[in-house]
Formats: sequence, C-alpha cells, structure tokens
Amino acid sequence: MLPDVGDLRSSLRVVSLPLVTRFRGITVREAALVEGPAGWSEFAPFLEYEDAEAATWLAAAIAFGWEAATPTRRDRIPVNATVPTVPSAEVAGLLARFPGTRTAKVKVADAAGHLADDVARVAAVREALGPAGRVRIDANGGWTVDEAERALRALAPFDLEYAEQPCATIDELAQLRRRTRDLAVPIAADESVRKATDPLAVARSGAADLLVLKAAPLGGVRAAAGLAAQAGLPVVVSSALDTSVGLAMGAFLAAALPELPYDCGLGTAALLAADVTHEPLTPVDGAIPVRRVVPDPDLLDRFAADADRTAWWRERLLRCHHLLPA
Repeated sequence: MLPDVGDLRSSLRVVSLPLVTRFRGITVREAALVEGPAGWSEFAPFLEYEDAEAATWLAAAIAFGWEAATPTRRDRIPVNATVPTVPSAEVAGLLARFPGTRTAKVKVADAAGHLADDVARVAAVREALGPAGRVRIDANGGWTVDEAERALRALAPFDLEYAEQPCATIDELAQLRRRTRDLAVPIAADESVRKATDPLAVARSGAADLLVLKAAPLGGVRAAAGLAAQAGLPVVVSSALDTSVGLAMGAFLAAALPELPYDCGLGTAALLAADVTHEPLTPVDGAIPVRRVVPDPDLLDRFAADADRTAWWRERLLRCHHLLPA
C-alpha cells in the first residue's frame, strides 16, 4: 500500500551537503530523507528533473523504507573511484579519497572542456592506477556519433574497460558501436535505460554491451533487479551522488544480483565533504558494506536545508506522491 503523504512528511528531513569538488555543475547536493517501518530512505532526484521523472525516485524511496529488504548474495560491494571533469593535476588527490579501489570512472565530454582535457585526465588516471587498473569513461550522452568516435579513438590507447553513454540516443549508441568495433571498447548504456519509456529497448536493439543501473530512478531495488534479469546483459550498479542513506539502496541492489562482473559506482560518498552519518558508506579496501544507514541527528541539524529549500522539497514530494498509483 502507498503510504499516506502525511506519513512521509512527518519524518522528512532535507539536507544540503557540500561537495569536495564541482560535480554535474553543482557544489552542494540537496536530498530529502524519510523514515519508514523498514528504515531510513532517500528521495533525491536532481533539481532539474520534472515531477513525472522524479516520482519514480519517490517510488524507490517508499519501497526501500516501507518494504522488507530483498535477499542478498554478498555483504560487500567492490566500487570504483569517480573522477569529475577536473584538471589532470587534481586527479591523484581525488583518487586518494577512494582507498583500495582498482577501478576509476572518469567523467568526459564536459560542455566547457575539450577532447585534449579528457585525454589528459584519462592519462593521469591510467598513470595513477598503473597497467593493472581499470579505467572507464562516462560522457553522460554529451557527444554526437562523430565526436564520440573521434574521442574513443583518442582514448582507446589507455585500455578502456568501457565507455558509458557516449551518445544520447539508442540509435546513436548503435551507430557508434558498429563504427568502433575495431577498438574493442564496450559500450555501456545509462541514461538510455533510466530515462526511457521502454528500458529494455537498449538490450533489444543491440545498442550496448552492458547496462548501468541506478536503483532510485528505476523505481527501487526490486524493479531494477527485475529489469536486469529481463535484459540479459551484464550490469553495473551505480549511484546518483547520493548520501550514504541513498547509497545503501544501491548496495542492496548490487547485493541482490546473481552476478556482479564489474566494480560498482557506489563509492561516491567520497565526493561529499559532509554526510548524514558519522559512519558513511565510503570505500574501505575498495569496497562498501551492504547495510542500512541511520542518519545522526546532529548531522541532520548541522546540514539542514534552510526553510525555503525545505518547503520546496515538501511541495515536490507532495506533487510526486500524487503521481504514484495507489
């Protein structure tokens, strides 16, 4: 049963957490936390998302906070480091925030940057990780097919594990995959799955070699795990710059999957300069534990959003709740 909006708003706490570096164009991450019978959960779609998309994030938050946990197959999840579009000179310092990780996801295709910047950043990551490290890139759909092909040919010498969402559309991904077969760089789909009306279209079209799944925008752990089972492709579980409460949802998704061939993008608490718990889900020996997180009251108070922002999130939650089926 869908909980009453009053139940959600009675425990609602909105936080504003500073980041260690600019990421996705922001320096502060806002998130709304709610407590249900199963524990604390998180509702944190990015601010620019419309209500129809954000409502799926609310469905995921309700499922995680009001339903019993899914059975798990592992208690630790290996994670990757995440390197935003920073100058190459800052790469080593950022990687140090992810102790023990053997994999790094490097953000590329920034609108204000150039391919030369991407090459320098990936080169710095490869040098820091050494030849045995795993380097993947994420363009967030920022390239055209021609730009993506040119970029992959420039970056392939750094032994890429895969390229995540190099182009925006499924058709573009399929074109790129055909044009770069000689490079043997697998193509991963992220936005083409979580923003699509038909998430399985990527798998059916042969546009990607693997899928990047995030629990919150796909409606929760069970929904995302069901999608993975239907798709029949290898899966990477990732996050959306969540607090440790939200990362716990991703960890339970990764723990529920029958196979986990790739390190997951669930170490992003290391990009937060503050969190809602004194025991955050930051990487230790390259992994995070699978456990629920209980926010610490003093941190909820210290990083509470101001009254206007809290009111904005309360109204957003109400609007999204109206869009959910009873």
